[in-house]
Amino acid sequence: MSSNPTIRAENQFIEPTWRRTLLSSALLLGIPFALHGCQTSAGDVKPHHQIAPAATLPQDVETQLCEVGWRERVGDRLGLWVSVERQQLIGIKGREVKFVYPCSTGEKGTGNKENSFKTPLGWHAIDERIGDGMPHGAVFVSREYQNYNWTPENKTAKDLVLTRIMWLRGLESGINSGPGIDSHDRYIYIHGTPEEDKIGTPASHGCVRLKNDDVIKVFDATRSGTRVLITEW
Repeated sequence: MSSNPTIRAENQFIEPTWRRTLLSSALLLGIPFALHGCQTSAGDVKPHHQIAPAATLPQDVETQLCEVGWRERVGDRLGLWVSVERQQLIGIKGREVKFVYPCSTGEKGTGNKENSFKTPLGWHAIDERIGDGMPHGAVFVSREYQNYNWTPENKTAKDLVLTRIMWLRGLESGINSGPGIDSHDRYIYIHGTPEEDKIGTPASHGCVRLKNDDVIKVFDATRSGTRVLITEW
């Protein structure tokens, strides 16, 4: 387990069950609900709105993010949103979309159970960051560099972890943190992959895969403690 004080601080922001229940009830009843300046209502959301980098976050998407506490947990810092439906990893700072990269989540869908090979939902934080300065395509086994590098010519069916690793820690007790469902204990990473041709479709064993060029960019833009939200939508 990490002794990183930033991550310990993150755990203080675990959203209480009563708050999630209250918000869910309000949305079902169509009651407007405000979160730190975000005006939300059940009828505001329009799914599949296109998100472009270097643009202002669309209002309907901002509404959805506010409903799950984005403003409270991320504020004006950079946060990562992994959309399973879109198969995209999106970097957001304030209301600006900083980057959008195609990704690959669990081939078996979403879920939090140990050994399920599914991608966990909810709020996470980047904990350990591994691979800084390593070559493009660096091969890691148990987070240790193996002194060789994958190249696109080396086709493989192995689930290799390449280039950079951002190890996620769940921040929501009973959802992605705790015995049998713990994202950190399940070794859920954001990482590079040799199966770049499958990026944009659910194909991983539960991690969030990125193209190797893209995982370097995300690694360089983030730090330990950066919040990561994974959603079905």
